[in-house]
Amino acid sequence: MPTIPLNALRTFEAVASRLSFSRGAEALNVSPAAVSSQVRALEQRLKQTLFLRHARQVELTKAGRKLLPGVQRGLAELRQAVELVTQDSTEGVLNISMMPSFLQKWLMPRLVGFYSSEPNIDLRINADNALVDFGQSDMHAAVRFGPGNWPGLEAQKLADDWILPVCSKRLLERTGPIKTSKDFRKHELLFLESDMWDPWFRVMGRSTRDSRWSMLNDSISVLMAAEQGEGIALSRWSLVARDIEAGRLVRPIDAVVKAEWSSYFVAPPHYFNLPKVVTFREWLLDHFSQFDSPAQAGGINTALS
Repeated sequence: MPTIPLNALRTFEAVASRLSFSRGAEALNVSPAAVSSQVRALEQRLKQTLFLRHARQVELTKAGRKLLPGVQRGLAELRQAVELVTQDSTEGVLNISMMPSFLQKWLMPRLVGFYSSEPNIDLRINADNALVDFGQSDMHAAVRFGPGNWPGLEAQKLADDWILPVCSKRLLERTGPIKTSKDFRKHELLFLESDMWDPWFRVMGRSTRDSRWSMLNDSISVLMAAEQGEGIALSRWSLVARDIEAGRLVRPIDAVVKAEWSSYFVAPPHYFNLPKVVTFREWLLDHFSQFDSPAQAGGINTALS
């Protein structure tokens, strides 16, 4: 097996993952000429052509496609090993990914308490709905709402949740109270297209699923539209409890349905029991245990009349 310099493999991965010599050079903070030189040297050592070079783009050869996944896994494992050795496991930077809706609606009002109780942990939050590629990022863990199965990751349930409709008080003042399913269907139902709502529609009927608001692609926008009186929003109790308490939103009907998905704390195995990760996870669990469920937490078995 030829001896391959690690820097040559890093350069190959930077170019191959972007299919661009210039963007690879930018990611490595070196010149395109240096990147080209490293790639040529690697190809000579392997006696294989790794890239097909065209006028304005490059593409991987069959050999390059075979090599890339292994190099990415190897670099990720090296990075994780170095981090585990060099970082303090009890304090310092803690990178957590979470959905913007969870950050803004549930965590933010409580976050000052964590900073006060754990001054030696530098909690840094990345708000993003996308799943985390822990092998290609510096994230230690994530908070996600889902069915609880993420291959290759450890997951611990934080809390169950409930589905319920909310709207602005002035919407009901304008249109009158909702007493029947016919009254409910007169209103625009605002929600993100997702399987998470299936329990609600099984109980309330598929006809309530029609909506013109498919252009809204995040939970915060849906709730803002509801606050503005644009319709009735389908949401989760964890996201709207404080808005209901503050009077920004009201419940047009008492119906509430237990969600099949839950909030989870997820992390790769090598980070899951890292002391500072455990500290944040236990803090979340403690605060979720103090978070009251809706008045009708058991859900409903019948739809509106």
